Amino acid sequence: MLRDGYTDIPAGKLATVVTYLEMTEPPATTGTDSGDLSLLRLGAGDVDRYLRLFKTVGGPWLWFSRLAVPPAETERILADPAVEAYAVVLAGEEAGLMELDFRGGDEAELVYCGLIPSAVGQGAGRRLMQLALARAWSRPIRRLTVHTCHLDHPSALPFYIRMGFRPYKRAIEVMDDPRLVGLLPRDAAPHVPLIVPA
Repeated sequence: MLRDGYTDIPAGKLATVVTYLEMTEPPATTGTDSGDLSLLRLGAGDVDRYLRLFKTVGGPWLWFSRLAVPPAETERILADPAVEAYAVVLAGEEAGLMELDFRGGDEAELVYCGLIPSAVGQGAGRRLMQLALARAWSRPIRRLTVHTCHLDHPSALPFYIRMGFRPYKRAIEVMDDPRLVGLLPRDAAPHVPLIVPA
């Protein structure tokens, strides 16, 4: 159990507050007009492409989980028919990443959903989320979850809530700073100060 007050984080580590959200029924409308945005399914043969998009989309927010596992593990995940990973294509260019995980039976997780920095702020995020929700609820699920943390884009949490997700739990995640272990460049996420152990 966590005590009230401050807890020092060891040098070389990061800590973040994670908020878990859920949706237990499809939204009234998921939208049908995706404009010039589309999804391109990624499979086991697309590991390099997937990881490139993962770094480009997630690097500014210190996404690291897929970078911390061997490429063969990512290939196994992408080969699983219960996982749907997509390159987000905007005006003919790859502009994001979206991944749904249906391995939980009647529960699904929106594992990753994001755009490259140059695509943010143009309404593409809402269209992407509408496509993600339509894909998720096209399967016989009873619950869709997603999580975000305070290291993520500051608009992520309110955006998920506006799109119909409801927060239900918080957790503290402590991890090695991915910039110090070589998973991301040291200049990634300049809004999160890099503290190098003495």
